[in-house]
Amino acid sequence: MAWFLGVDGGQSSTKAVLGDDSGTIVGMGVGGPCNHVRGPGGREKLVSAVTDCVGKACAEAGLNPRGIRYRAACFGMSGGPADKREILAELLPADELIVTHDAMIALAGATAGEPGIIAIAGTGSIAFGRNAASRTARVGGWGYVFGDEGGGFDLTRQALRAALRYHEGWGPATALHDRLLAATGATDANDLLHRFYTEDYPRPRIAALSSLVDEAARDGDPVARDLLQHAAQQLATLAGAVRRQLWAEDEGTRVVYAGGVFQSEILLERFRMLVELNGSSCRPPRLDAATGALIEAYRAAGIQPQGW
Repeated sequence: MAWFLGVDGGQSSTKAVLGDDSGTIVGMGVGGPCNHVRGPGGREKLVSAVTDCVGKACAEAGLNPRGIRYRAACFGMSGGPADKREILAELLPADELIVTHDAMIALAGATAGEPGIIAIAGTGSIAFGRNAASRTARVGGWGYVFGDEGGGFDLTRQALRAALRYHEGWGPATALHDRLLAATGATDANDLLHRFYTEDYPRPRIAALSSLVDEAARDGDPVARDLLQHAAQQLATLAGAVRRQLWAEDEGTRVVYAGGVFQSEILLERFRMLVELNGSSCRPPRLDAATGALIEAYRAAGIQPQGW
């Protein structure tokens, strides 16, 4: 029996999916976060997370993880693959080892290995696509300083800017001002701004406050609604830029959306409308990123699982 492994290495958790040579998933396991290897204790956290989740997947399948050499294994890693491949090669024996970025496996899972584009908007944002000729393109994902348009951090930043304009008297009234203060305990917008510069508010915590924008928009706040629609426009622009690189101008494709920002029905409705203007379809993911990593492992071995 040949074994195949897919791993989604994220900043909050790491998930492994184990499959056999018939294309059947036989085990899954979840471990801790795969933090950046170059950070303090990063290497140890990576080894621990991978060992833990792979061990659990093997245990579910009734296998001893130390006795397996994988036909192919694919790791999709948050923060990129460059500083992780050597460690993973030492840790896990595989005939074919693929270490790639998390957008690749997210797309593979979202489309079940078929061509298409994924737009991801969580804390940050990125669009990634692959066409029928296996050509790929990536747009966005440049971080909170220079990019991440339409992501959760950017939405909260725009909400705070709107609150500051209202606070200083040169912007329209918006419920975002009071909602941000209530959610954080800040005394005013200036106090809130300074709190966001402290270690008490890392980027994911700030990004999580973007849900306040959706709440305010659903309650009728026009400023919040404009922010959501602008974010949808930015995310559709990222996806459109990928499409133009990989498909003909009059050729549509499937566009899949993923990430917490798309929980906003207002944003999603606008995003879907913009995507479908060019003849593309817009839908949620079919499978998760860890299963996408397993699909990529099968792809590396020339196997196309059926029925996924």
